[in-house]
Parts: sequence; C-alpha cells; structure tokens
Amino acid sequence: MCSIVLVDDHAIVREGFKRLIEQEADFVVVAECRCAEEAVEAIGQHRPDLVALDLSLPDGSGLPLLEHLRSVAPATRIVVLSMHDSEPYVTEALRRGASGYVTKGTAPEELIAGLRAVMDGTCFLSSDLRQRRAARPAAALDPLARLTAREREVFLLLAAGRTPKQAAAELGVGQKTVYIHRASLMGKLGAGSELDLYRLAVERGLLPRPPG
Repeated sequence: MCSIVLVDDHAIVREGFKRLIEQEADFVVVAECRCAEEAVEAIGQHRPDLVALDLSLPDGSGLPLLEHLRSVAPATRIVVLSMHDSEPYVTEALRRGASGYVTKGTAPEELIAGLRAVMDGTCFLSSDLRQRRAARPAAALDPLARLTAREREVFLLLAAGRTPKQAAAELGVGQKTVYIHRASLMGKLGAGSELDLYRLAVERGLLPRPPG
C-alpha cells in the first residue's frame, strides 16, 4: 500500500484529489494538510511514500518547503501539483528535489499516472509540460537555466541582499571573483541592478514576497 500526504490550502481541492487517489486500491491518503507547518508535522509523523504538494500555501511558497522536506524525509518522494505552469516554477521545483510536476489544468488521470511513475523511480511531467519542453530549447525555457552553478549561487546571495564582499565570504572566494560572476549573470539575465535580481528571485519563488 502506497501512503500519500496531500498538501493544498483549499479543502474542496484536497477532497477531490483524495477521492481520485483512493479510487486506486493500492493508494491511501494518510493525511491532508492546508499549510507548510501542518505538512512538516504530518510527514514527520507518517513518513509517507509520496507527497502531493501545492506550491501556493498561506504560510509561504511551497518551494522552500519542498527543499526542507527532501532534507528531513529523503525517502519520501514529492509530486508537485500546482496551478503554476510556467517553466521557472517547474525548473526550480525539480532542482529542489521534486520527482514530478503535474499542473492542475491537466486531466485528473495524469495525477495518478504521475504518482505511479514517481513510485517506480521515474521523473514525471504532465503532458502539457512535456509538450512545451519538447518544442523549445532548454536555454529558452528559463533565463536562470543559462547560469552556471557558481553564477546561480552569486545570484541568490545578491538577490537576498548580500554585498559582493559578504557573498565572497560566504562562498569562500575572492571579491573580484564575485564581481566577475555578477557581471556575467546580470548580462545573461538582462538585469541592471541588484534590485532587478531581487525582483526576479521573488517572481521565481526563490525569495518570499514582501508583505502587503
């Protein structure tokens, strides 16, 4: 029997997904959660095989939660189930450890297919995402995909408000190296300032949105 935790802030949506999932004889929903705090508690208690995770939660983005869950429950596989179908969300969710991504606009049976594929060890994308990726080169999907690993680290630190000196200290490199990466990544992203980097990080769900 495959145990599943549902994480979505809408009760009606959770109920619909639960009924769909439990039509499968070998699937059981062991907990339903409406926020990140409840999800962490439930997953720690039940240690489920799978988590179906929405990215839009009342207490923050599901992306940081996804990364946290992968660290505290590494055996649990996570399928993102989201209304967000833009490529930056997909890319970032997979980078942070999701094993699958299903958009809420696809047919219900795709969720079941995704859960089964992930349980079998396959990375699953819903059909709309697969078609979009097949039609476009990887570099065009997301400007962040054009960054090197080090440029991405520098981007996240600068976007979070670190100075180049602080970023250099955290990364263990020279300040001149940070300036070189800064110039390169800003050119690739078409950014003119650290404020542009901050806005991009917020837009991509990499930093929390400011209150209000």
